Amino acid sequence: MTHWQGKSNRKITGGKRFYHRKKRKFEISRDYELPMVAESKRKIIKSRGNNEKVRIVGAEQVNLSDSEGNVTRVEIENVIENPANPNYVQRNILNKGAIIETEKGRAKITSRPGQDGVLNAVLIEE
Repeated sequence: MTHWQGKSNRKITGGKRFYHRKKRKFEISRDYELPMVAESKRKIIKSRGNNEKVRIVGAEQVNLSDSEGNVTRVEIENVIENPANPNYVQRNILNKGAIIETEKGRAKITSRPGQDGVLNAVLIEE
């Protein structure tokens, strides 16, 4: 299901807005796929201007940074907390701000895996 991201058909006052053109293909967004804790899988999407975007669909590992700046690649065990949506915890969905459990402890995701194509996190000191 695609969504048109143009302006509404109504003005703020409630009056009808008259457009000078029809909808355009570049104004239509894509359906989102939520990255999950699963077998590692990436998806390449063609975007405007013959460019490409990389989207993570599943991830088993994360680039984990500690307080000293050392980065290691560790396994993700599960999602503990997600401020964006509490239902994402049950479904093990990864997005920016989610708290995950790793081998080295709890970590907070700092990247946008559905947009950037990488999964970075910072270790939470407790």
